[in-house]
Amino acid sequence: MSDGPETVLVTGGAGFIGSAVCRHLIAAGRYRVINLDKLTYSGNLASLADIEDSPDYRFHQADIADDRPILDVLRQEGVTKILHLAAETHVDRSIDEPAVFLETNVTGTFRLLRAALEYWSGLGGDLRQRFRFHHVSTDEVMGDLAFDEGVFTEETPYDPSSPYSASKAASDHLVRAWHRTYDLPVVLSNCSNNYGPYQFPEKLIPLVILNAIAGQTLPVYGRGANVRDWLYVEDHARALERVMVDGAAGETYLIGGREERTNLQVVEAICAELDRKAPLANGRSYAEQIEFVADRPGHDRRYAIDPSKIERELGWRAAESFETGLARTIDWYLAREDWWRPLREQRYAGQRLGQGRVA
Repeated sequence: MSDGPETVLVTGGAGFIGSAVCRHLIAAGRYRVINLDKLTYSGNLASLADIEDSPDYRFHQADIADDRPILDVLRQEGVTKILHLAAETHVDRSIDEPAVFLETNVTGTFRLLRAALEYWSGLGGDLRQRFRFHHVSTDEVMGDLAFDEGVFTEETPYDPSSPYSASKAASDHLVRAWHRTYDLPVVLSNCSNNYGPYQFPEKLIPLVILNAIAGQTLPVYGRGANVRDWLYVEDHARALERVMVDGAAGETYLIGGREERTNLQVVEAICAELDRKAPLANGRSYAEQIEFVADRPGHDRRYAIDPSKIERELGWRAAESFETGLARTIDWYLAREDWWRPLREQRYAGQRLGQGRVA
């Protein structure tokens, strides 16, 4: 890396993973961080309160689907790295409103690539050599695994099942095409399910935590047999920095926690931890609030990532086990009602969070 500071543009930096990345990069002390976010329903500047006064942090409100303002920001800030996280991500929403996912995840990525290519083409010398476009994606683009065999690797063919995963698969293909056709220096990463502090309360783990302490039902699809590999968000932020800085241009890196759990096991683990940390006055278990609901269409059975490549080539490994990460997450939600209460009280799509929507 050059001795000069890296200026990193983080798209979607007010979201769950994006805000964790911004906090991590500022704490590292080696970067200027430019946060660019449209501030849709899941973007929350309160997640960035700890760094908003840092001289190395700046926020721009903009839409990645509007490439002219993006190009202006790239030039004004002298960006050397783009970490592209801006995306619509909730599978249930993609089933109800697929057009929004196509506009943001496909068209938005195309326009961001177009702006990045124009910007990079005008750079010279050291800045041109240092530039990277890091596209952050999901394991869901690879579709479904059998319950008892196989893992995703960098060579696994794409087979998306939902409008969300199909839109992310399309964006991945666009990024690779811009590398092969225009030589834009890109790296890609696909991660497993993230969890941790500041996650929007429609997702499984925060939804279950907050529904539980509110005395509401804990909805579980089908019989809760679907399996996911869980990754603590701060581990993911460290991995993204490593890929952005040291990843080879044109390469893809899978990022996973090696922590497979069924959805029911996750919900039961949350209940058991809450039974210890915030026991009910009547002595009953939060697990009695579990309610099985009809499965959603196209629900993939299992995701499992083999992170051997990033472990071997870039020296990254998840630091948190599922047990330690879950305990930290529950502690955070119990302590930070000031952050999540306003979100729980918001109405969107005609429903309150936690009422009839399953993550």
